[in-house]
Amino acid sequence: MALHLTLHTDGGARGNPGPAAIGFVLADGHTVLAEHGETIGHATNNVAEYTALLKGLTKAKSLGANSVTCKLDSLLVVEQLNRNYKVKDANLASLFTKVWNLCQDFQRVTFEHIPREQNTRADAMVNQALDAA
Repeated sequence: MALHLTLHTDGGARGNPGPAAIGFVLADGHTVLAEHGETIGHATNNVAEYTALLKGLTKAKSLGANSVTCKLDSLLVVEQLNRNYKVKDANLASLFTKVWNLCQDFQRVTFEHIPREQNTRADAMVNQALDAA
């Protein structure tokens, strides 16, 4: 049976770079299957965005998803993964490769840029983790 999930991810750093956190929400239709937020130490916003995506896709795989629609408010990450922008930063290149390799475990993965207002739940996970730290 095919399981298609929607993954909302967000990452942020206060100070950029600075204390950073990630958040993701995985849903099957309107049913939230998992949501998670955690701090990841000192990082940039872009590193946090990629890390959130990596953690969210890993969770989707563990839940048995075979296709995932990833919704991010980071235009840079979406355009890099859609192969429209080159990855020039070495730290991001390593994370890009990890995400790209993980995507091979699914039949289909798509990346969509969404406005920040449509990513409030994942954003809330990031801020809760940073505030708790």
